[in-house]
Amino acid sequence: PPMRDYTPRRYDEASGELDIDFVLHGEGPAATWAAQAEPGQFLHIAGPRGSMVVPDMFDSYLLIGDETAIPSIARRLESLPANRAALVVVEVANQQEQQTFESAAQVDVIWIVRSEQSLVDVVRRLEMPEGKLYAWVATESGLSRKLRRVLLDEFGLEDDFVKAAGYWKLGDTEE
Repeated sequence: PPMRDYTPRRYDEASGELDIDFVLHGEGPAATWAAQAEPGQFLHIAGPRGSMVVPDMFDSYLLIGDETAIPSIARRLESLPANRAALVVVEVANQQEQQTFESAAQVDVIWIVRSEQSLVDVVRRLEMPEGKLYAWVATESGLSRKLRRVLLDEFGLEDDFVKAAGYWKLGDTEE
């Protein structure tokens, strides 16, 4: 059977409930299943596989993603303490995709509608948060690589503190 990696949005041990956000794009196995899923339907889950834990040694965080990264962004923001700052840049298909994030940290969010602005152009115009910065990028594979280069080459961020992941690949319906 097809297998995919997803970031749990929330887990409630008391009720045994696991929340996972799905983005309905394309006709891959996960989007197809999620579009027709009904309460009581079974889904096989394995894990946790282990995800990257960001050390709490940074003053500020730059989180860049598209709609597929929203659950990961939300989890990261929810875990930040009040004495941290985060700048979040999210590219979405339309304004209806925008969400509210909860965090004890000081958070500024920039929403970009894909058809109206270029994510790369918006990132190039950013004012970076102050202090020791950790940057995390999760978008389409090629775009993530490009954004990582912008952060390293144009902003001079430290290589060890810039992580970029390709959450999906353009033209690949296997999500």
